[in-house]
Amino acid sequence: MPTPPEDRGLSPHTGWTRAHWEDAADRLLLAVRPYASPRGGRIDLPGPRPSWSGARSDGLEGFARTFLLAALRVAGARGEDPHGHLDRYAAGLAAGTAAPGTDHDPDAWPLMADTRQAIVESASIALALRLTRPWLWDRLDDRTRRRVADWLRPALAPSPVDNNWWLFGLTVAGFLQDAGAETDRAAATVDRSLARIEEWYLGAGWYSDGANRAFDHYNSWALHLYPVLHAHLAGDRALLDRYGPRLHAHLADHAHLFDAEGAPVPYGRSLIYRFAAAAAPWLGTLTGHTPLTPGATRRLASGSLRYFLDRGATDPRGLLTLGWHGPHAPLVQPYSGPGSPYWASKGFLGLLLPPDHPAWTDPEEPLPAERADTARPLGPTGLLVQTTAADGLVRLHNHGSNHIAAGGEDGDDPGYARFAYATRTGPTAAPDPADNHFALLGPDGTATHRGPAEPLATGPDRAVSAHTPLPGVRVVSTTVVHGRAELRVHLVLDAPEGTPVRQTGWAAAEGPGAPVSQLHPVHGYGPEVAALRTGPTLQGPAPTRTPAVHGTTRGPVALFAALVSLTGEPDPAPAATLADVRVADGTSLHVRWRDGTVSHLTAGGEPPY
Repeated sequence: MPTPPEDRGLSPHTGWTRAHWEDAADRLLLAVRPYASPRGGRIDLPGPRPSWSGARSDGLEGFARTFLLAALRVAGARGEDPHGHLDRYAAGLAAGTAAPGTDHDPDAWPLMADTRQAIVESASIALALRLTRPWLWDRLDDRTRRRVADWLRPALAPSPVDNNWWLFGLTVAGFLQDAGAETDRAAATVDRSLARIEEWYLGAGWYSDGANRAFDHYNSWALHLYPVLHAHLAGDRALLDRYGPRLHAHLADHAHLFDAEGAPVPYGRSLIYRFAAAAAPWLGTLTGHTPLTPGATRRLASGSLRYFLDRGATDPRGLLTLGWHGPHAPLVQPYSGPGSPYWASKGFLGLLLPPDHPAWTDPEEPLPAERADTARPLGPTGLLVQTTAADGLVRLHNHGSNHIAAGGEDGDDPGYARFAYATRTGPTAAPDPADNHFALLGPDGTATHRGPAEPLATGPDRAVSAHTPLPGVRVVSTTVVHGRAELRVHLVLDAPEGTPVRQTGWAAAEGPGAPVSQLHPVHGYGPEVAALRTGPTLQGPAPTRTPAVHGTTRGPVALFAALVSLTGEPDPAPAATLADVRVADGTSLHVRWRDGTVSHLTAGGEPPY
């Protein structure tokens, strides 16, 4: 297929138009066709390994997630389907539900009673059916409709996983209500699901994904997406009035997480979903609950999609890979299989907007990261965004996001436990040293884990948290940002005298286009900056170096401070020149930044720290 021409008049930042989105959707859908089972019930994509749910479940996943992409593509075209996408999925619906749960049928779907992952995929199937009802569901024969509804029905039960999974039942319920099946039970499922996630809404547009302070992109591609889209499709004004303003508030923060190059900040889990992070901005425009202009929404979304497709997100066969740019095994959770990356289909939600909508016809507008240097705390999360307009780079400082795995027997989860994340590097992966980490070191050099972070405070330019790396030892950590500069301060309480400590900075590759990582000891560390060998990150196969400084505790209260920088600017000034930092009384710091601005903080003291 010929590639649509760029339009730099309409889209000065990306060159992309609606035609590029339609073209990208078609290419992704056509690429998976050779991997369909004999009658199309599954799409068994190749990959390095199956998910922990097994190959049959993975084949259902390949079907369900690409079906959602086909639904968005065809629904957005008001039923026009020149490539015959829906006919293939209609055949697959019939084949997959003819004898579900059987082992001998290569098209058969697994039952939810046998494979929990089928609950996840039921949501994509139900949403796709809801979006394409006039062109697909209403044209299926009665027997197929009955079988599909029977297969979907178990998703109405309470969720077996206590996080965003509750919203899969809600999504299935919404479709069954529209289809006139199980309406009373479906209504109860909607109410129960919304009541459960209500306990995790912490205000200012932010949900925790469960009861463990897990803040990540699931806010965008699940916790806001499903309730608001359900309310919109159901025409439920009361629900939309409740959940729409939350989406609006979230997008005010979410838009700051996108780099000028288009990348969202890679933090949290399931990062193989890539441009699904654009789903919530499209949804805000679709429902009218957004602080973003139409041109800014398209610039964000097109920038994100193009960022990944231009950097190897698809392999030579046109298949989405298990990684960020290309494949990157450390990024992949055990629950993910070859079909998992196609949750990125949610990022095509903008196709539901008609071609004459201002989101497609207004000129693109710059992202927040392109307009000004910003320091922005993100509501109740303990996260602090730092952006710089000179290079368009985004950094996210973490003083409050955790995950159920953080601090567990397997150690820190690299997607949640780092002190900082950025759009152009890291995180490093075990067994390499952790980037952006403060650790006490054992006699053999083993670094302590951070474990769960206890958020203490945030301010316009700072965030503060505490953690317990060892029994009886507490570390109170503060990050203060200004321009591209970061001042990282740690107060170590009650560690044994002479305990070695290490602060690491940003992992960075060498060569053209790579960001520059800088680290300068200010207080408590020795003068030498080591360059630790660390392997490739999600950015690509090039090995990286991570700067580190070392020190030892002196007394029951020990202060450590360092200046840190990650920048895309050419030939940046050394980190030592970014600020003059003076320490008084052991815990008070006076900071004069390079532009003359002054900051004060007391490490481990009372708010405002």
